[in-house]
Amino acid sequence: MQTLFDASGMVQGSLTVITGSMFSGKTEELIRLVRRALYARRKVQVFKHALDTRGETGEIRSHNGILYEAIAVTTSDELRDRVERTTNLVAIEEVQFFDERIVEVCRRLADGGYDVIAAGLDMDFRGSPFGPIPRLLAEADSVIKLHAICARCGRDAARSQRLIDGRPAPASAPTILVGAEESYEARCRHCHEVL
Repeated sequence: MQTLFDASGMVQGSLTVITGSMFSGKTEELIRLVRRALYARRKVQVFKHALDTRGETGEIRSHNGILYEAIAVTTSDELRDRVERTTNLVAIEEVQFFDERIVEVCRRLADGGYDVIAAGLDMDFRGSPFGPIPRLLAEADSVIKLHAICARCGRDAARSQRLIDGRPAPASAPTILVGAEESYEARCRHCHEVL
């Protein structure tokens, strides 16, 4: 993997993690930061995990319809191998779906001079830490924690409530279920339920 230097010969690079519950605006924030980088004439590559089937294969899409072109990959190694030498910013959507090696890939990219922005859920529907996110948060240079609005009481929501036929999902349900309003709603700590 290459190392990128700025004009003074110093290695540049950083890791930013955008996290929060479903419907908190993670994808919107990722796209906003990508557009800022493009405005600054930086070369950007956006990746998403192939498990994210909510939109077209070659795009990321926020819940309110904002979209951006993306490369779908299935492993962290595939992502690493597809980063181009001329890229300045690597953006990763739905990072919680990646294998644990994504932490090392993000670290190496940042140490090599790339700016990396990884967005994903910090907790699964049970309210437990989700996949590689805790380690990414620990290694991040910057963390953006976003909140949604609780669908029950209107407070800030930091949890994703999975629903089955309108009722809270049991704790025994599979961890990963790709979905949107038909399967999830944002809840605060007090309104979140797991059966």
